Amino acid sequence: MKNIKIAYLGGGSKQWARVFMTDLAVSEDLEGEIALYDIDIESAVCNQKIGANINLSPNTKSHWDYTMCENIEDALKNATFVVISILPGTFNEMRSDVHAPEKYETYQSVGDTAGPGGVLRSMRTVPIYEFFAQKIKECCPKTWVINFTNPMSICTKALYDVFPEIKAFGCCHEVFHTQDFLCDILKEETGIDAKRSELYTDVIGINHFTWITSAKYKNIEIMDYMDDYINKFYEIGHYEHGPADAYKTDSFAYANRVKMDMYKRYGVLPAAGDRHLAEFMNSSWYLDSPKQVADWKFALTTVDFRVKQQHERIEESIEMAEGTKPVEVKKSDEEAVDIMRALLGFSTKICNVNLPNVGQMPGYPLGAIVETNAVFSNDSVNPITAKPLPIAPTNLIMRCLYNIENLYEGIKERDLDKIFASFVNQPLCSKLTLTQANELFKEMVMNTREYLDEYYELDEYFDK
Repeated sequence: MKNIKIAYLGGGSKQWARVFMTDLAVSEDLEGEIALYDIDIESAVCNQKIGANINLSPNTKSHWDYTMCENIEDALKNATFVVISILPGTFNEMRSDVHAPEKYETYQSVGDTAGPGGVLRSMRTVPIYEFFAQKIKECCPKTWVINFTNPMSICTKALYDVFPEIKAFGCCHEVFHTQDFLCDILKEETGIDAKRSELYTDVIGINHFTWITSAKYKNIEIMDYMDDYINKFYEIGHYEHGPADAYKTDSFAYANRVKMDMYKRYGVLPAAGDRHLAEFMNSSWYLDSPKQVADWKFALTTVDFRVKQQHERIEESIEMAEGTKPVEVKKSDEEAVDIMRALLGFSTKICNVNLPNVGQMPGYPLGAIVETNAVFSNDSVNPITAKPLPIAPTNLIMRCLYNIENLYEGIKERDLDKIFASFVNQPLCSKLTLTQANELFKEMVMNTREYLDEYYELDEYFDK
């Protein structure tokens, strides 16, 4: 058993924390301490109690001491890994991010990465990550840092900008879902029933806008079957985790019609769910109206839905903490613990990951945060050079990547003009006039100013 310490920033998480804790519990070669740090102390204490109950499960194979830290320094001290998973702001701020643009018939299916909502979320999140990076530099500079927070690219960018020597990367499971989709294609077209872990996919892009250029099962190239598969399922759709119409009751579901349409258009497969992909395209393509969204068979994830889900998770967490509801201890499909094991030298792991571009995406700006495969091994992460994309999807990525770069510079410099330039250049803002864009930007900023006033001169900017 390897004894380690994990500092969990955002340790009051209502969902991902339990997945992470149970994955650790079934690991046979790791044990130690999980230091939970969160500004929501009550939620961190709840997860501490859930962790203690996980230790009592007959399925648990390793013991973890769950500690609740009221200051970040105690959590980070002597940490082997730092895991970051936070919600920047509350659902009130998210409500503005997602729904304020609807006044101008600008719709968002997620609103946490791209589009006007992604810009406002970035404005709140980057200053927090500046603080995290500085504290990591002070308390545990050689620790591996794993980010799960969205916007993934700009969060990872902030960590490296404040602390260039940091050992950090961003993890996202969107590619995993597309690998499940590819397994379904393989089964439909060949009868072979494979697991996603048996595939090798070559990926290239930016977070939530990553593309697959090759997908192999042994010596079989699954992309060779894509045209035939899409001819069968383009109209009715196919969802890898349920029925094609699951989006009608589950607003996180989708029928992959956007993904298939983009493949038909560009000849390579986008590797994220339709809800994310649509937000990187001009608003009239897939998100022009709720009716158009329904025609493409995905959903607008409303904040009301998220609030309802959060209340359910809080109630469930309390029951698990009190022991009135058992915690199901089993391995999930997430790969964080597998990556940790590889970094500790137990194995070698290849997985998609968000890192600064050091040449793994030739022709794209160096230092920009990109998503490709990387090899995880003993205390190292080595990105793998990705196969190039056709020029058309390359141009799409470049537009969004430079938007992120410009947005980051604006936030770093607290320059609202630069931030607005990124805001108005979001593909989802393509139907707005400049006047409308200015009005919307001001409204969204002022709606969430409680989390912005500390960092930006808002009144001075909007009164000029």
